[in-house]
Amino acid sequence: MAPGTWLRRQLLPTAAGLVVAAAPWAPFGPLAPARAQGVPFNEIRALNLARNAAVLSNGGLTVYTPASCMFSTSAASNPCLISNTPEGFVYRFLGGPPGWESKGLKPTTETEIKIAPDGRRVVAILYNGPPR
Repeated sequence: MAPGTWLRRQLLPTAAGLVVAAAPWAPFGPLAPARAQGVPFNEIRALNLARNAAVLSNGGLTVYTPASCMFSTSAASNPCLISNTPEGFVYRFLGGPPGWESKGLKPTTETEIKIAPDGRRVVAILYNGPPR
């Protein structure tokens, strides 16, 4: 090992951590919880995965757009989130052709989807069809 290598390996990670923790552009420091806008990342991942799975299941964004609630990351108050349990997240939402909500059109599709608790896997598409 070259002279000073051991010392650099020991001090550099510590020094880098101190710089990040003390920097004014890092207000939460290195121990910040995994959250964005006060919402845990797994909840945001679950919402994004549910929305993207519905888009793919319904032909893509050129023909289908999910309800606007599927673009909101405030999970606790999201009307599309119908269940958040240790078994996962269940979302139920409407969708339709691009612009359907802003144009006042009726939705053409209802989707109910279950996402794993870590937000990384579709457990099941419980329903994907005409609005019930």
